[in-house]
Amino acid sequence: MNRRERIPNLGGSKVLVLHREHASIEGLIRQLGAIGLDVAQAWPDLPASAAGADFLFFDVDHGFDEQFPWQPGEAPMPLVALIGSEAPGRIEWALSRQVDAQIVKPVGNAGVYSALLIARRAFDERRRLGREVASLRERVAERQTVVRAVVALAGAAAGSGAGIGDEKAYAQLRQLAMSWQVTMEEAARRVVELKNREASDERPRRA
Repeated sequence: MNRRERIPNLGGSKVLVLHREHASIEGLIRQLGAIGLDVAQAWPDLPASAAGADFLFFDVDHGFDEQFPWQPGEAPMPLVALIGSEAPGRIEWALSRQVDAQIVKPVGNAGVYSALLIARRAFDERRRLGREVASLRERVAERQTVVRAVVALAGAAAGSGAGIGDEKAYAQLRQLAMSWQVTMEEAARRVVELKNREASDERPRRA
């Protein structure tokens, strides 16, 4: 049986609403305050304090890319889109910002709390997946470096007339790692860098 994740306590969280003063978001401001959140409002520019916000609500109808100092998908907090117009261009722009939740304007007396929870969960999950992808890419790159080092060691031995197979080259790399007291991946990086420098030095220089 899967363990249910607990609903986070949002009390005291800082929320920035990037929207001009308008009756359509009075319900939003009221609900955020009732939940116990610290609410600030700005338009059209994000204030310096935005970096410390726990949530950002922003106007899709009049929003634009230059309002955000980060690239799409790299926001440091969960994003909640405030949507009034269902024009395809505006919806497409909201999707391009990789929002975590949305609320339709005018904001009524319900929906804000659930949007906060959904945005928080989606944001955390996206961050977790991002870390996993970065870790997998790093592992793939490290394995490729080990392969390159093994090939380089085998090729160097063949060039000296003492040809060795990949298994012996791998064992040699392992011995180098032990003698240098580093990981296999670090030893592989050193070997590849050394071979690259040697290859660069052997290239004929232009007169």
